[in-house]
Amino acid sequence: MTEASPENNAQQVRDAGVDRLQAGLKRRYARERRFKLYGRLAIAVAIGFLLLLLGRIIEQGHTAFYAHTVTIPVFIDPARVDRNYPAGTNFEQMVAEQTLARFHVEDDAAGSRTTAMRGLFSTELKYLIADRLQKEPGLIGQTIQVAAPMSDDADLYFKGNILRTTPANQRRLSDQQIDWLDRMKTEGMVSAHFNTALFTNGDSTEPELAGVLGAVVGSALMLLVTALIAIPLGVGAAVYLEEFSPRNRLSDLIEVNINNLAAVPSIVYGLLGLALFINWMHLPRSSPLVGGLVLALMALPTMIIATRSALKAVPPSIREAALAMGASRTQTVFHHTLPLAMPGVMTGGIISMAHALGETAPLLLIGMVSFVPGVPTAIDQPTGALPSLIYIWENASERAFHERTAAAILVLLGFMIVMNAGAILLRRHFERRW
Repeated sequence: MTEASPENNAQQVRDAGVDRLQAGLKRRYARERRFKLYGRLAIAVAIGFLLLLLGRIIEQGHTAFYAHTVTIPVFIDPARVDRNYPAGTNFEQMVAEQTLARFHVEDDAAGSRTTAMRGLFSTELKYLIADRLQKEPGLIGQTIQVAAPMSDDADLYFKGNILRTTPANQRRLSDQQIDWLDRMKTEGMVSAHFNTALFTNGDSTEPELAGVLGAVVGSALMLLVTALIAIPLGVGAAVYLEEFSPRNRLSDLIEVNINNLAAVPSIVYGLLGLALFINWMHLPRSSPLVGGLVLALMALPTMIIATRSALKAVPPSIREAALAMGASRTQTVFHHTLPLAMPGVMTGGIISMAHALGETAPLLLIGMVSFVPGVPTAIDQPTGALPSLIYIWENASERAFHERTAAAILVLLGFMIVMNAGAILLRRHFERRW
């Protein structure tokens, strides 16, 4: 046997090294491909859950954006109407009796059929007729066409949420009432329309009359108070701690506590607001003022942390150049550093305000879970907020409130998108590149 030459041995070693290198490269590339695949899968799963959530909310809440009315002729009997006070007339009874007569249905001695027919109309019916007669008294004694709003159960039946096939003891509409509703629809008396009451009314105990206007205005006023307090204080504290504060144990302790406050559960801030602003300062309960103060306390740590991060991101050369040109420390910060950090500051404002908008627990503790039917006109008036309204409606016994819960969630998401879009546009206005 011939021995291998030194050149052959060196070539074999080089070939083995190349093979090991190529194998290592293949493994590394394979790991990179797997990592990219895992990232794509994670994004796909996140998008899937998001679409599932939004799809479920839209499926449940889209029916709240339209409602049904029935157009019926009503004879305004002069013998039953008080011309001086039309609102005192029982128009619901009048409409129910005339509708039964139109369907050639006789009432029983107890009047149960009239009561059942009245249950198909909303209580808003009497106010609609009374307001119309108040404006046009000459209609008394005539037959007028009235677009009567349906009750919540009748409206749900037309939307397909209540079925005839459901056992009678599991639905609030009787077979007789369903027969009347079918006849109204067959005769072309029923029509669907956009539910403007959802956006023009405040909260109500009647589902078909309940709206989100009061909660939207309450949330807007509350966020206004939060922004006016949290943003100036947060930016001011961050500028001092980052640019002017000496580095010592006290500043380190303050920084640690700010980071810890950002992780405190929101319900703790609600307890603090209850004890401080309501029990000690005696500010009005359930008001946007108290809600804004509580949410401002909660948003401050986030605002300070985000602003400090934005200030740190400004290149040191900016400060050095300003100081070299003779600018004072204050002029450097407010004329150069802070304007360049403004996009990051706006990002912190977006995050903190969006967080505050969706909070529910602090609002429950300061009384914003109570029923408030009106629309607030000042920051010291009792009101609700969109998160607390969603909580109230979801826990209501009437089934019609559940579709309005999903609709209120969509309104809340829309509110947040509009607010964030405005803040992003403002941030881009201040954005600078270097």
